[in-house]
Amino acid sequence: MIQADVIIIGGGAAGFFTAINAAENNPKLKIIILERGKEVLTKVKVSGGGRCNVTHAEFLPKELTQNYPRGEKELLGPFHTFMTGDTIAWFEKRGVELKIEEDGRMFPVSDSSQTIIDCFLSEAKRFGVEVLLNQAAKEIQKETDCFKITTTTDTFSAKKVVVATGSNPKIWQLLKDLGHKIIPAVPSLFTFNIKDSRIIDLPGISVIASVKVLLQPQFPPLGVRGLPLLITHWGMSGPAILKLSAWGARLLEPLKYHFKIEVNWLNDVSEEDILDSLKAMKSSQGKQTIYKYAQFELPKRLWQSLVKASGIAETLTWADATRENLQNLANQLTAGIFEVTGKSTFKEEFVTAGGVDLTEVNFKTFESRKVDGLYFAGEVLNIDAITGGFNFQNAWTGGYIVSQNLASPCPPKEGRDSVF
Repeated sequence: MIQADVIIIGGGAAGFFTAINAAENNPKLKIIILERGKEVLTKVKVSGGGRCNVTHAEFLPKELTQNYPRGEKELLGPFHTFMTGDTIAWFEKRGVELKIEEDGRMFPVSDSSQTIIDCFLSEAKRFGVEVLLNQAAKEIQKETDCFKITTTTDTFSAKKVVVATGSNPKIWQLLKDLGHKIIPAVPSLFTFNIKDSRIIDLPGISVIASVKVLLQPQFPPLGVRGLPLLITHWGMSGPAILKLSAWGARLLEPLKYHFKIEVNWLNDVSEEDILDSLKAMKSSQGKQTIYKYAQFELPKRLWQSLVKASGIAETLTWADATRENLQNLANQLTAGIFEVTGKSTFKEEFVTAGGVDLTEVNFKTFESRKVDGLYFAGEVLNIDAITGGFNFQNAWTGGYIVSQNLASPCPPKEGRDSVF
């Protein structure tokens, strides 16, 4: 049996961050990371299109929590301990400078996720953290004063165990066997599949819009305002849609992702106000054809598509427009109904809602309330966020707090060949 002070199950972002900080905090700890695959940090590698969206430039804990559909309340305290500014300082201390993009996302200046991976591997090696590959956990047992972990090839013993495996159903089952309640997983970040003549030829167009999901009255309202909506080859995406998908994860799954949305292409301008504006155009721009000149700063192709959808001929002038023409156009601009017929994964970033029930975790330490000495970090918990670096910030915060609460060491009895 291979003994350690701390076993971390999962060689991803949360696992490495926990291990490095724990080892730095107490160099005497013998820490082993068990990774089920043949590589570590695979999600870090593909994050942000290969650039690694490390965090988000939001520096107030309360504001930061509002990006988490699940975990908003629980993360408020932890974010007062370690959040965005601490993340930036942590990486800069290790020679990794971050930059802020216009939308608030933060990336390494190198624009390469390999920079983050190299930093983690280097720090783990510097502090003597062992990283063992091809070690899928098959069983976690709590004994009197330690844990016994059985993998595909070995058995390990440790006083403390940190589970940082992300959304892994097999690990969730092991935790369920230990007495934890697991919230079933459903997709959280996804785009909307929509086949509609109004947008079929407009991929690449993006506007600031308001969108709401049209649900039955018994459901809570679900909508977003003032966010970019991107038309794609398969339907709609962009921050507006991704935020809806995150907050609506639990509501939309039972519907099998078949529902209707209402889009206000002019964001928060009302249909009545737009109708008044269109009537004014009828008076002031009478000789112009409605179709030819885009209004309200909308992309020309989108404007023309909505004009056609309103039943307005391409040759119709403002002067000849009827009240019905203007009413239909105002409706298409501010309250267009689109039918969603499915979902698509957002790039390579598959995020789920689900995991360890948050009521069973002490968020001062991220330790289990059910099993002493068992800790959690990252998406193994029922915590998820919208896109933009927030899921990684949850991993850094949880990993850091766990690292500060791991116990003093006990002398190891055996070694093991590591990845280094």
